[in-house]
Amino acid sequence: MLPSTDTLVTYPAGDLESIGTVLHVAELGDGRLGVVLDVTACHPVDSAWPDQPADRAVLRVSDHDFDVLDCVVGATDGETLYLGSDIPVRKGTEGWAFVAVHVVEAGAAITEGATVTVAVDADYRAALSIGHTACHLASLALNAELAAAWTKDVPVDSYGNPNFDALAIDSSLIHENGSVDVYRLGKSLRKKGFTPAVLTDDLEGIATAVTARLAAWVATNAPAAIEVEGQALTDRRYWHTELDGVAISIPCGGTHAASLGGLAGIHSTLEQSDEGSAIEVRMTTEVR
Repeated sequence: MLPSTDTLVTYPAGDLESIGTVLHVAELGDGRLGVVLDVTACHPVDSAWPDQPADRAVLRVSDHDFDVLDCVVGATDGETLYLGSDIPVRKGTEGWAFVAVHVVEAGAAITEGATVTVAVDADYRAALSIGHTACHLASLALNAELAAAWTKDVPVDSYGNPNFDALAIDSSLIHENGSVDVYRLGKSLRKKGFTPAVLTDDLEGIATAVTARLAAWVATNAPAAIEVEGQALTDRRYWHTELDGVAISIPCGGTHAASLGGLAGIHSTLEQSDEGSAIEVRMTTEVR
């Protein structure tokens, strides 16, 4: 039976293991199975903003472990289960349940009503969490270094600087111990008052300043945490820390390091490429 409520998720609290009940097993188009549980510690990738990959994990049923080949956000209206980019409605739409779908091999002996233990790969989770925290810090540092590039008032980030990251981001990808963010400096951004030359004429200098700012923040070893409004998959979650005495809060559905101190050796670089009439700048952040 397809679920009528959202999956409850425990990964925001840092859980690496959970025990749940199988609510639905779907045959996917590629022959694999999609397993929906009532609760999971496994972080799924969200097609709406697929920045953080899914956790690596196993589903343990009795004495047998089934590898989780992927874990994706799905949604159901009670009749059909849609996965990823095929979901036809926005997250949180009334009458729809949003669920974590654990993809396992064809023929896996998992049935509705079974009790399943989800066991997440701790090392991979930790590496992705470091990468996601580094991504947030780098975006804030880049915003700060580009504050003088704006000629008009625009929305600011939680540190108080014009939010270049939010206004220019084209894609973001979290990987183990780092991230890659691509920014598009097109006509719409210039109309908002951004002066691309401030960035493109001094990529190396801006990157050096970003890295220095990151090192200073990491040296404080400030704690970081995820604040949740509820345990359902669609409930809002926020990443919190403190930088230079300023309370930082960023909406985020991913996982994170428990403190900034674990990001020693953080380093960012900037590269430019031209895409037609627009300019793209790629920021690569690594924790070495």
